[in-house]
Amino acid sequence: MLKNIPNKITLLRIVLIPVFLVLAYMELRWCALFVFVAASLTDLLDGYLARRYHQITNAGKFMDPLADKMLVLSAMCFFVEKGQMPGWVLAIVLLREFAVSGLRMIAIEKNRVIAAAWSGKFKTTCTMVGLCFMLVFGRYNWINLFVIAVILVTTIWSGAEYFIKNMDVFRDAEPKEEKEE
Repeated sequence: MLKNIPNKITLLRIVLIPVFLVLAYMELRWCALFVFVAASLTDLLDGYLARRYHQITNAGKFMDPLADKMLVLSAMCFFVEKGQMPGWVLAIVLLREFAVSGLRMIAIEKNRVIAAAWSGKFKTTCTMVGLCFMLVFGRYNWINLFVIAVILVTTIWSGAEYFIKNMDVFRDAEPKEEKEE
């Protein structure tokens, strides 16, 4: 699973999450921002290296979006606790993530891996950039509201796109009737 550099970089993103949170809770927001940005940029780096050196793996396809979710959701939990984001926004993001993960699990049963779609990558990028703004400029409520709106629109849009493009995984997914004995 971790035999290549891109997957190790993805793991680094996960390791940086608690570092980010400790710094954020200590009110060292500029330091937390630096760690969050560094962790976010590993998403670009691991993807670039995986494509450039033909090291795309199923483990990487699974771990990369999971690491993104862990980083983003950790930051969103911080902002909910600090009162910069309502909990229902986090709930919508979580519901989308669980739904897409469920879709991926159904696909795996059919020996198919659903890689991150462009809309999902766009959503992640917008969310990561927005969370950076909230971290630094969160005392301005209008910035929080703008970021929340962007997160909601991109979350709903990308979630809908995953399901529309992959509806075929639900074919033959209904339970088969049991024969009476």
